[in-house]
Amino acid sequence: MQQLSKNMRFRDLVILGLLFIGPAAPIGLFGVLNAISDGAIALVYIVATFVMAFTALSYARMANALPHAGAVYAYCSIGIHPNVGFLVGWLLLLDYMFIPAVAYLFSGISLNALIPDVPIWIWTCLAVILTTVLNLIGVKKSAKITLVILIFEIIVLFAVLSVGIWIITTSGISRDWLQPFRGGDLFSWGNLFNAVSIAVLSYLGFDAIATFSEENGGRHNIVSKAIMTCLILAGCLFVVQIYVGALLNPYTPEYLRSHPELQGKAYYNIVNQEINLWLGWSLSFMKAIGASFAAMVGQAAASRLLFSMGRDKRLPSFLAKVGKKSGVPTMAVIFVALFNLCLVVIAANNAKGLPTLVSFVDVGALAAFIMLHLSVIGYFKLKKGSTGWLSWVIDVVMPIIGIVVLLPILFHINNDAKIVGVIWLVVGGIILYLNKGRTQLTWLQQRK
Repeated sequence: MQQLSKNMRFRDLVILGLLFIGPAAPIGLFGVLNAISDGAIALVYIVATFVMAFTALSYARMANALPHAGAVYAYCSIGIHPNVGFLVGWLLLLDYMFIPAVAYLFSGISLNALIPDVPIWIWTCLAVILTTVLNLIGVKKSAKITLVILIFEIIVLFAVLSVGIWIITTSGISRDWLQPFRGGDLFSWGNLFNAVSIAVLSYLGFDAIATFSEENGGRHNIVSKAIMTCLILAGCLFVVQIYVGALLNPYTPEYLRSHPELQGKAYYNIVNQEINLWLGWSLSFMKAIGASFAAMVGQAAASRLLFSMGRDKRLPSFLAKVGKKSGVPTMAVIFVALFNLCLVVIAANNAKGLPTLVSFVDVGALAAFIMLHLSVIGYFKLKKGSTGWLSWVIDVVMPIIGIVVLLPILFHINNDAKIVGVIWLVVGGIILYLNKGRTQLTWLQQRK
């Protein structure tokens, strides 16, 4: 059976998780969420962190019990049924195969804004080529580069926040310190949860850590610790940067609602106008470079999912080929890279390319998260027969709460994306039917 190199440590997993999430992920959503929540944007991210904690806990539980590169695909295969596992893995591909394309395209758009003479599609192609080479070398071997990128992102963000806090404390301007937590006169819990349904998308990426479970070179529980650590660190970073931005924000929620064209760039305008123009440029550049490396992690995660499904003969077996020297799923990495390259070239020449790709990602991710919670119930309560009140809380109540808070978010996604999700699922069902006579490889059989 093909095996991946076991050379990942806790630090490596946390770095990859934070790179994929992006330390400054909420910046692009600041104006949108501020308008929807009537200014209670810090509360939005506190609630969103709490909501995603249920999913993170379920990932941590399953990653400890079933250290498999296929993550939710394997969890559902064992905890529910192999055919359900395949369909969930197929849905998750809609997330893992498209999210690198989203990040590559965002990087190309950002770099084009900084250097307009170079077209978006050229920037995106360069980003795909560079990060694919790093993935083929091996995530562990390219760890120094990814660490430098993450440190660069954090330094720029820290500089923006430090200068922002200094301005807030020394300007002498009277501010409503609690307004980012309670909102304005038009605040409502319904609008808050509507904003939360969008804000949780900032956290997509911490789940990819689970796909590196088979490359864990340390203690068995470091993957679960890395998942929880990433969520906590990301949540703290998100709340702090959003709070500072809200206190410096010159735009009222009413103004942002009446000027939707400003919503996407509101935070950048705040940094440029209220903090420092050079820091604003640095933040834009950091987001552009960071997006490319977030795509690199997404590409690596997608290749692990394809590798595991190919190894189990649920997809073509060539996807399970592992490089002898690198210890990475070479063919799967190349396949994902070519798929992303095609997507970004098409999307870069389409005005609605970016939002369309984002909506596809959301459907796959949220559907997989819901099935993850069901797999916890199926594996620990039904298959393992865990008993006691603590088991009922951790293995039943908390996964159910996780499902309940995710369902409204899934329903808020636009109808076109839902239609694509259904079509994608039907195609997966056809593939499952055509391959019904094929057997799985030993990993899943041994874990039953």
